[in-house]
Amino acid sequence: MNVLTEEPSDERLIEEILAGNDSAFVWLVRRYKQKIFGLAARFARDADELDDICQNVFIKVFENLGTFRHEAPFEHWLARITVRTCHDALRRRKREKYHLSLDAVHHQIADGASSSRQAAEEARDLLEKGLSRLRTEERLVITLLELEEKSVREVAALTGWSEANVKVRAFRARQKLKSLLEKQYAR
Repeated sequence: MNVLTEEPSDERLIEEILAGNDSAFVWLVRRYKQKIFGLAARFARDADELDDICQNVFIKVFENLGTFRHEAPFEHWLARITVRTCHDALRRRKREKYHLSLDAVHHQIADGASSSRQAAEEARDLLEKGLSRLRTEERLVITLLELEEKSVREVAALTGWSEANVKVRAFRARQKLKSLLEKQYAR
């Protein structure tokens, strides 16, 4: 099958890609692009970083498709690659010591009126500031559990951690985030 004209299964697409059919990979990207962008958007700080993360995900998928073992749905394997790629991006960002300027956040808040939209932006900025000060693993577990609303079991599957480890990391990350936000809010 050289040209795909109807909606093929993931298994069929994988077979075609491994056989050298590049158009099958285009189908796969189209099928999962929105899901990957949605998940990665929780981790990216801007549109450029989001594009980079998603591009890296699909490059990794293409390069490693031969290692997919069909033991779980392809979508789970893809989500795991996405989470790991986001985790890598967070670690890189930490190494770059990317931090929002507190003065810039206060300036943005001071410039606006006290509407509910601006209050929501202020809360979002404070949360982002707090999240940026967490270690990579802490931010990852909070993002997956709280923002992506994944279950402990799903987070364990995506990260490779045990469920008990996910719970402990989540508890500690929440405590640390709470402390950071309380200190930040008191300023």
